[in-house]
Amino acid sequence: MKKLFAFVMVGSNDLNKSGKFYDAVAIYLGIIKVKTTDKYISYAQKNSPEQIEFYVTKPHNKEAATYGNGTMISFMVDSTKAVDSFHSSALENGGVNEGLPGIRTDGNYYAYVRDPEGNKICARYNSK
Repeated sequence: MKKLFAFVMVGSNDLNKSGKFYDAVAIYLGIIKVKTTDKYISYAQKNSPEQIEFYVTKPHNKEAATYGNGTMISFMVDSTKAVDSFHSSALENGGVNEGLPGIRTDGNYYAYVRDPEGNKICARYNSK
């Protein structure tokens, strides 16, 4: 099956701060850090580290990184425990709550946070 996206990127003005946040929640999202440079941090699924799917990056145009109003990235996870752990780890590492873990109207289990740069990130478990 063809993947919908090649990769997803979020901007950061402080890679150290953002890296700490994403390093802390990565285990619950099923991803690992693959590479860190002075311009970006890359992550991939544990079973395919050569296929980078998520980047935290300084903007190429050298302007300030900003988050998109209405933009959100949702990661599929393996359990409600992973959603809960993602949420608590995010809050412990500079994230801001945007929605406590729980079942939503579609019957699936979600939690929402904003990363240190304001990007909205979701962990979702298909509990139906």
